[in-house]
Amino acid sequence: MSLIELLADRLRLTPGLCVCDIGCGYGATARYLAAKHGMDIIGVTVSGAQAQIASLHLVTHGSVSIQLQDWLCNSFAAESFDRAYALESSEHMPDKQRFFNEAFRTLRPNGLFVVCAWLARDEPRPWEVRYLLEPICREGRLPGMGDEADYRQFAQRAGFRVLQVEDLSDQVSRTWWICVRRALGRLATRPRYLRFLMDGHARNRVFAVTLLRIMIAYRTRSMRYCLLVFERAGCSADGALG
Repeated sequence: MSLIELLADRLRLTPGLCVCDIGCGYGATARYLAAKHGMDIIGVTVSGAQAQIASLHLVTHGSVSIQLQDWLCNSFAAESFDRAYALESSEHMPDKQRFFNEAFRTLRPNGLFVVCAWLARDEPRPWEVRYLLEPICREGRLPGMGDEADYRQFAQRAGFRVLQVEDLSDQVSRTWWICVRRALGRLATRPRYLRFLMDGHARNRVFAVTLLRIMIAYRTRSMRYCLLVFERAGCSADGALG
């Protein structure tokens, strides 16, 4: 089962639901899910370029609306959504507790929240932090990488109940190895890629190094990729039990 199908399964998607894609990027996941499951999806991104490009695409079933705003100070009313998900966007949130708080606030009672995230291993060794985890965050422009215990704590403090945590590291690590092999192949056959890598003034060339770090981090279990499922149990705004 692909990651997007696993995400859909864990969200228990049915036609007519209102869903939020937190950190939607260019909207590909939102469009796929809306078209396949007949839902209304609102995507949120802080990138004007992403929002502009995502808004150019249409879906034949369901609907997708892309909004340019910061999730941490969003304008959505309480209990706006039946479901919410964050696909590799929580890592970019500078305030992860508020990230979870806003998910809880905007979900309806019994709503589900699924997070797919890069996580540090529990109690990483000093060399893993110094040579892998900290550089990956710095080079990938991530404010920080939590571990499973952190995410559980953030979610429970917000009011969520933790339903499930699935470790998908083995499946994901194979993808990174494919990326590294392709990058090495391009370096060997296309001179412009090597010139880019050797150019000290080229922007983003550090990501080539980060690619290798990520692969090593997965191979050494310094880093994990997890799918976490949370439920927003409790009372609705009018006091009715969910």
